Amino acid sequence: MDKQERVAYLGPKASYTHQATLSVFPPNPSTILHPASALEDVFSAVQSAKATAGVVPFENSTNGPVVFTLDLFADLQHKYPDIIVCDEIYVAVHHCLLGRPHPSLPTPDAVHATRSSSGRATPTMKTPHPTPPRAEPLTSLSHIKKLYSHPQAWGQCKAFLSAYLKGIERQDVSSTSKAAEIVAADRSGTSAAVSSSIAAEVHGLDFLARDIEDTANNATRFFVLRKRGPTSRAATVVGRDADGDPQKWKTLVLFTVDHADPGALADSLGVFKKHRINLTSINARPSGVAQWNYIFFVEFAGREGQEKVDGALGELERFVRGWRSLGGWRNRLLELP
Repeated sequence: MDKQERVAYLGPKASYTHQATLSVFPPNPSTILHPASALEDVFSAVQSAKATAGVVPFENSTNGPVVFTLDLFADLQHKYPDIIVCDEIYVAVHHCLLGRPHPSLPTPDAVHATRSSSGRATPTMKTPHPTPPRAEPLTSLSHIKKLYSHPQAWGQCKAFLSAYLKGIERQDVSSTSKAAEIVAADRSGTSAAVSSSIAAEVHGLDFLARDIEDTANNATRFFVLRKRGPTSRAATVVGRDADGDPQKWKTLVLFTVDHADPGALADSLGVFKKHRINLTSINARPSGVAQWNYIFFVEFAGREGQEKVDGALGELERFVRGWRSLGGWRNRLLELP
């Protein structure tokens, strides 16, 4: 009998992370999906082996990295020393404004009223020519007093929110589906959620606007987490690729450098150039050691076990204070249409 797969993901159901999870772990008798209320709960479940895998958001094509996930990988309290990445998932993200329609205005008049009073973000010194929103409201938004969503969603829908809901109070919550859940329970009907169309169906909410994201090709990348086994670093990669093509793989490492040493970061990154390894992303987060000191996250093409990758990582030790591999996985971008 096959071992049962237990997968923790950032919930609740209908979240974008839930959708990503279903694409890799479809429901079946041997797979149990467990929604977690916070990202740290996913990391904790995998580290403690209560879950055999976890799924978390890592970065968005419009709004950049999910800093909460980066901080958990940084693991300043040494709670998750065995967490590695074994796969990535790309999900197209199309946000909707969900809630209840205006209680008194019919839809045609409501839309006209909303358009006549808004539709263009206020120019500022920083943004003198704001980008116009891609979408328009489907009904009046004049009754909306509060918005709920995940912090990442605000940055992905700046044009629409600035044009039609400028000045409205925003409340950060753990996920976009949690936002929809909160709005569904609000009997006043004066709140709205930036969430997904699936969340609208699950929670019985109306569409106040559709496709409100700033870019039509908005997408989020998710990581599949596993617990590192009692093996070498090279064996943390899922599967082996006989031809060893580095473009088919990605690896993520983190390291710290001596901030008092001029050129320490440049020397560290220069190792990858020397070994002709392409860097695919670089991020930084506070190190927790001292103010204005950072941990650097470097993702690159290739995997441990390949000669030039092993050579680069071996040489990297000369220029950093410490480093750690966060795993390797197949480059799923190559599989996208």
